[in-house]
Amino acid sequence: MRPLLRILSLALLGVMLSAQQPAAAAEKTSFKVAWSIYVGWMPWDYAQQSGILKKWADKYGIKIELTQINDYVESINQYTAGTYDACVMTNMDMLTIPSAGGVDSTALIVGDYSNGNDGVMLKGAGKKLADIKGQSVNLVELSVSHYLLARGLDTVGLKERDIKVVNTSDADIVAAFATPAVTAAVTWKPQLSTMTAMPGTTLVFDSSKIPGEILDLMVVNSKTLKENPKLGRALVGAWYETLSVMSAKDAKATAALTAMAKASGTDLKGFNEQLATTYLYASPAAAVGATSSPGLVTKMDMVRKFSFSHGLLGAGAKTVDDVGIEFPGGKTLGDPKNIKMRFDTTYMKLAADGKL
Repeated sequence: MRPLLRILSLALLGVMLSAQQPAAAAEKTSFKVAWSIYVGWMPWDYAQQSGILKKWADKYGIKIELTQINDYVESINQYTAGTYDACVMTNMDMLTIPSAGGVDSTALIVGDYSNGNDGVMLKGAGKKLADIKGQSVNLVELSVSHYLLARGLDTVGLKERDIKVVNTSDADIVAAFATPAVTAAVTWKPQLSTMTAMPGTTLVFDSSKIPGEILDLMVVNSKTLKENPKLGRALVGAWYETLSVMSAKDAKATAALTAMAKASGTDLKGFNEQLATTYLYASPAAAVGATSSPGLVTKMDMVRKFSFSHGLLGAGAKTVDDVGIEFPGGKTLGDPKNIKMRFDTTYMKLAADGKL
């Protein structure tokens, strides 16, 4: 899925953050939002192209500039540095980049979770996950692929020391897996679909086995959101109107899905195949329920423990509790005096109640 690589060192990031001018207290009227191509985020492109996003921005008297950034991690780095007010990212990346970097951030929209878009593959004699023991495994190191592998290994009584991780970029992993030397790999769609179609390949574990752990979010700077609630209302309104178009099962829905497929570099069949393994919270009520569930706390506890054990909370993090995470209802994980990651259902609930 979405790789988590350290393009910016923490030192450089600190310099960029310190270079930002203090935010003005006055309410803003223009906002910048970054997004990157992935099946769960393609509705944003359609919202822009169709005019839905502009309609909702106009409703609240603001302007929203939506920018596609080809390098996913770079988009998060730019958000963290203050170039963008909001950005799409996974829950793990939210924790380990902006939140660990000291930027108080809010998950405004919990859009979906990977329900089979990420998977572990073996070639040859390996037919079950336990057969991965002793093998070299190609994947994007310190990404959600790495997290998926670690979770899978736990289910069969193995540890990371029982395999060898070979860091491989998402751009190179298909070609690597096609060679006889590579017998195990972890990746996300569409690469996953290409690789599982190769002869002698078995999908031995996928993200449907860990539902709700790899979340796709729209993240907003908490200070910006607090001072500018119109931004939250406009983004949430545009998102759920777009999802309603997608799920209508009519000609307009087909046209919307076809446009999203084309923009993401595939066709309607390929896009629907990716959607089939994406659990989309199609209604705001469903998203509110999932975000308010005690299960989210349990899942984020696993994500933060993996992140800390792999050094992803930063060199200054002495314990897994250094970065505080807040959930609906006031429940927290980590340091309650250092809350930097927030799950907030306020705006999704407004949408569910028809009060936007």
